[in-house]
Parts: sequence; structure tokens; C-alpha cells
Amino acid sequence: VLSFIIFICYIASLAASFMMAPLLEFLLALFLFFAYSSKLNEKFKGLYWPLTDFLRCVTAAIIYFAISIAAVSKYSDGASKAAGVFGFVATIVFAIDFYITFNDLVTFLKQGSPDSPEGHKSE
Repeated sequence: VLSFIIFICYIASLAASFMMAPLLEFLLALFLFFAYSSKLNEKFKGLYWPLTDFLRCVTAAIIYFAISIAAVSKYSDGASKAAGVFGFVATIVFAIDFYITFNDLVTFLKQGSPDSPEGHKSE
């Protein structure tokens, strides 16, 4: 939702060139939400879903931080400032999500796959 709000703010601002990053992040988050809600992560075991979510959080936090600094410092209209402030909030939210997802990723990787030799030793 926050990515969509930032996208709308960038469309209404002079900093419309930054609108692509929030749009792509919104679509990627929507895809991952759909994948988790429809249990695609259980059907496609070859893809490391926690790693995908982890990389999304890391790149989103970095990109939102960079474009928020540029929007706040370069443009003076209200929509650009609002998009920048929402971008900083999104940076914090994605950093928290990064921390939570990192813990899930560590737990996921410690489990190991059933085809690995470590999986057979534990049995």
C-alpha cells in the first residue's frame, strides 16, 4: 500500500521520473503476496521464496532511500516532498521487514533440503 501511495505522489509531482521504482516494487510485492496466498511457495520448491522476499526488501530499502533523498533535495513541490517523506517511511518499513525476513531466511537455510547428505544423516 505504501509503494502505491508513493507511486501516486510521484505521478502528481515534478519528480515523475522516479515513478517507476515504486510501481515495480508495488507489482513485485503484489506478486509475492499472491504467491504466498495461493500457496505457490509450496508447489514450486525449487525457488527459495524467503531469499526472494529478502532480496526484494533489501533492494527496496536501498532504492527508496536513494530516490527519497533525490526527491526531497532536488524538487520543491509538495507532492515531491510528500513522496520523499513516504519514501523514508517505506525505507524504515522495508528495513524492519529485511530484519524479520533475514531471521526467516536463516531458519529456512538451517533446515536444509531433504536431498542433501545432511538431511539423510539426521534421519
